[in-house]
Amino acid sequence: MKKVCIIGAGSWGTAQAILLSTNAERVVLWGRKEDGVEVIERRRENERFLPGVKLPSNIEVSKDMSYALSDADLIVLAVPAQAVRKVTKMMADYLENRSYLVITAKGIETATGMRMSQVVEDVLGKEIKKRLAVLSGPSHAEEVARKVPTVVTVAAFNRETAFYVQDAFMTSFFRVYTNPDVAGVELGGALKNIIALAAGVVQGLNYGDNTKAALITRGLTEITRMGVALGGDSRTFSGLSGIGDLVVTCGSRYSRNLRAGELIARGYSLDEVLERIGMVVEGVHTTRIVHHLACEMNIEMPITHACYNILYNGKRPEEELENVMNRRKKHEIEDIVHDIEGW
Repeated sequence: MKKVCIIGAGSWGTAQAILLSTNAERVVLWGRKEDGVEVIERRRENERFLPGVKLPSNIEVSKDMSYALSDADLIVLAVPAQAVRKVTKMMADYLENRSYLVITAKGIETATGMRMSQVVEDVLGKEIKKRLAVLSGPSHAEEVARKVPTVVTVAAFNRETAFYVQDAFMTSFFRVYTNPDVAGVELGGALKNIIALAAGVVQGLNYGDNTKAALITRGLTEITRMGVALGGDSRTFSGLSGIGDLVVTCGSRYSRNLRAGELIARGYSLDEVLERIGMVVEGVHTTRIVHHLACEMNIEMPITHACYNILYNGKRPEEELENVMNRRKKHEIEDIVHDIEGW
């Protein structure tokens, strides 16, 4: 590749610029002035989000979107999920019809309930689907930027697009699998943030490994239920964008969602938590929209509803955990018992 453009100069955007500089001749990292792009360019380091990681010499930093997008072979959309629509509209006048577009934001638009690929298609039209891909999986920016071995998956509507993006991102420390299930890959990356919030609550209450393991396991059940209902393949949720991303987000010191849940369990208000973290916590938005979707679609999601009650109804975390534990008795995997004689 001759030129790659990264839209979004946060931690994940910066990490991807560093990653893609391995395979591209030029990388342009775009951000707003208020994101500190001038300081990043001058110091050759994103000191706010990725301190101690220097930008390679073939990375430029710019606040000029026209310049950033011009002649780009590959464009990576790395802004927070709730900003995707606004930023895509800004990009529309400068996009070239040959550029591949990769979405790496993980979330669901709260105003519409759309996945990120649906938002982009809504703004740019159906033709973009031929060149559109989504990338997801267990991939904290702090580790990717430091070349810690990482494995993710890329999904696309077009097979050749998936292969192109796979080749663009693949390095000796960053392995990429392909998957045709765009909906499943996006939903796995979005829904796991709710479970990570709950894991943080469990951690903040000083409950043990038994509780956290149960939460992650039953959380995967909820992710799969909603994911399949919204068009995903159940098998995808056993993969990198499902259980892989779930495990890392529920256990990593880099996880904003985990940290947010932990602070809430310790008595901080939601506003105080978001101010202390200082970055977008996607699970806060995703919990709200998924709770409403689950109610509308009559999908059983007790962990999600508990998170919603804690975040938005002022319920005590201990009380919500007790409610989850005291639900009706049931089989662990209800589909299995229908296939076993005598049950």
